[in-house]
Amino acid sequence: MTVGIPKALLFYYYQDLWKAFFEKLDVEVVYSDDTNKEILEKGEKKSIDESCLALKVYLGHIDNLKNRCDYVLVPRIYCVKKGEQVCTNFNALFDIVHNLYPDINILNYNIDLDKGKKESKAFIHIGEQLGFSYIESYNAYLCAKEIERNKKEERIIEQEKKLSSKKLKVLIASHPYNLYDSYISGEVIRHLEQENIEIIYSDLIQPELIDRECREISTDIHWSHNKEIMASIYHYYRKVDGMILISAFPCGPDSLAIEMIKRKVDLPTLHLVFDQENSATGITTRLESFFDILKAKKEALYERGH
Repeated sequence: MTVGIPKALLFYYYQDLWKAFFEKLDVEVVYSDDTNKEILEKGEKKSIDESCLALKVYLGHIDNLKNRCDYVLVPRIYCVKKGEQVCTNFNALFDIVHNLYPDINILNYNIDLDKGKKESKAFIHIGEQLGFSYIESYNAYLCAKEIERNKKEERIIEQEKKLSSKKLKVLIASHPYNLYDSYISGEVIRHLEQENIEIIYSDLIQPELIDRECREISTDIHWSHNKEIMASIYHYYRKVDGMILISAFPCGPDSLAIEMIKRKVDLPTLHLVFDQENSATGITTRLESFFDILKAKKEALYERGH
């Protein structure tokens, strides 16, 4: 039995949890290839024009997995915190994939806390779909959840250490599926590393800080994943030299959230919007100009301090 996991969208939120859960049950996992031009082109062919870049990439990863596994994991996630919701694309993933790829066996679970559909029940459900007992599935989930928490905590601690660095520090603020997909943000990361700039990632923030920190920018935003980005920006912006906002065209929640961020946060900021037509040369030029601004500002502060 093999379960295919597309390395896009939800993968970048739940990869540690999924990996540990299936390992505990001794289920073989097959991952799609890293995002490349072919994957994006296949996803484009399956998408409507209004689909954001991230969804096009996701469908390309589904296409990459077909005929390579027994099941493809496609969750439906609506509400991960009561009174909030996630992007509508996450709500519709199951239906989109089911309609576009009717021959794929989908391994599905549903999370909607407003209706009492908890994560633990969801993982018990997928375990039972694969033939495991309630106890086996629940124990595997508890073990996987602990591993996920520990790994996230380790990454947050490592990031906090970077804040004491004497190097220039730049916060990259975006959804994890943009941040960690090398095809989308890889060029940005490479340039930052080449400039010896310390990279701070917006998804690495303690969960208990999110509500408090986000309120400093917006008191009524109800998209859970955008709240995390906004909270992280407020948490880190006084500790970094600049910020790069990355969004996938045409993301509706991002367009509103980014406008609020620009109005409330006084920090040198570069906003990059990615679509399938992005030019590496254009991105490089904008990044180099941004780095020049950060260096000039830091030099001016240094001279005033002496």
